[in-house]
Amino acid sequence: MKRKQKFALVGGGVAVLVLFSVAMASRGEKGQAVQVAKVDRQDLQAKVSANGKIQAVTKADISANLVGQVTRLAVREGDSVKKGQFLMEIDPRNARANSEAMEANMRAAQSDYASARATLAQVRSDFERSQANHKAGIISAAEFEKARTALETAKASEESSRRRAEQAQATRNQSKVGLAYTTITSPIDGVVTARRIELGETAVPGIQNQAGTVLLTISDMSRIEAEMEVDEASIPNVKVDQEAQVRIDAYPNQLFQGIVTEVGGSPILKLSQNEATKFKVKVRIKNPPLTIKPGLSAQADIFTGRREKALAVPFQAIVMRDIKRKPGDGTAPGAPKEEEGVYLMDNGKAKFAPVKTGMIGDLSVEVLGGLNGGESLITGPNRILRELKDGDPVHVDKKAKKDGKGEKKG
Repeated sequence: MKRKQKFALVGGGVAVLVLFSVAMASRGEKGQAVQVAKVDRQDLQAKVSANGKIQAVTKADISANLVGQVTRLAVREGDSVKKGQFLMEIDPRNARANSEAMEANMRAAQSDYASARATLAQVRSDFERSQANHKAGIISAAEFEKARTALETAKASEESSRRRAEQAQATRNQSKVGLAYTTITSPIDGVVTARRIELGETAVPGIQNQAGTVLLTISDMSRIEAEMEVDEASIPNVKVDQEAQVRIDAYPNQLFQGIVTEVGGSPILKLSQNEATKFKVKVRIKNPPLTIKPGLSAQADIFTGRREKALAVPFQAIVMRDIKRKPGDGTAPGAPKEEEGVYLMDNGKAKFAPVKTGMIGDLSVEVLGGLNGGESLITGPNRILRELKDGDPVHVDKKAKKDGKGEKKG
């Protein structure tokens, strides 16, 4: 073979090898394709979200205090009422007749008491005269003792009559209260937000520990609150006077500012064992619309804390891994323990970094220890993060980076 042909063949072979190597290098990089971002600082706002219902801060549920038919009904739902305004009447005939009978009994008892007092005065006068005559020797000791006994009897009779008169008066007063119960007036200024009785129906009072039927509800709609149900995991972070934003389903695309006014100290009674434990939290709405109604569904974001320029990482970057406890740390050797951390990109490999987290924001969580800021943080994809191991080879997903999901500048 000629020398020129040999060089041509060798040169061609090298060129093919170089091209093959370049092609293989450009064909793919080592390890999993991941998304990365710089660990940086940001403002974090922690919040607790909950669902609930709108209600008036001040409302009065009106029930009957005696059984009877509704003979007059002066209001409808939506009517505005003033304190002391007549609302409804329960048939007063039985209560009025009972009151009149008790009035007559009281007068008879008072008359008996007046008679007993007059008798006592006369007997006391007779006793004093007998006492003087006994000292003068005009009457015998037996007659004097007879006068003394008459005085004691008159005193007892007068005391008994007095007590009967007082009891009769108390019974009369109670009957008047019963008569007053037949007329129901508004205890507050407000709006009739519920009417559960109709003219001619029978009102039934409560018995023992059972409440009676609520006939009317009067609500002061000038002050409105959302009564929220907060789960047990979030309730420790909720405090009185925290700011909140409330969304009401009936008023879409509107936000109402609020403030926490009450945090329940005991859980809401569960209807079933499977129901989650929740606590009642009241959020007063500062700017309620004039047309708002009680019972509307609402959602509230209660702002429980804020950090300015906090070192933070996205939620999805946080991973949990099992580690083995070391002998002598107070637990049984080999017992599993979960460790919280993130994966950093270090020279083409995934490096696990344990972190201590703090406040939780909308999309990020505060890092209190383990990171300094500026590190290349692996943020996804989630399926890769779940399976990633310390030391695994990785490379930046260029497509994701091109689409704006890649590394952020610190």
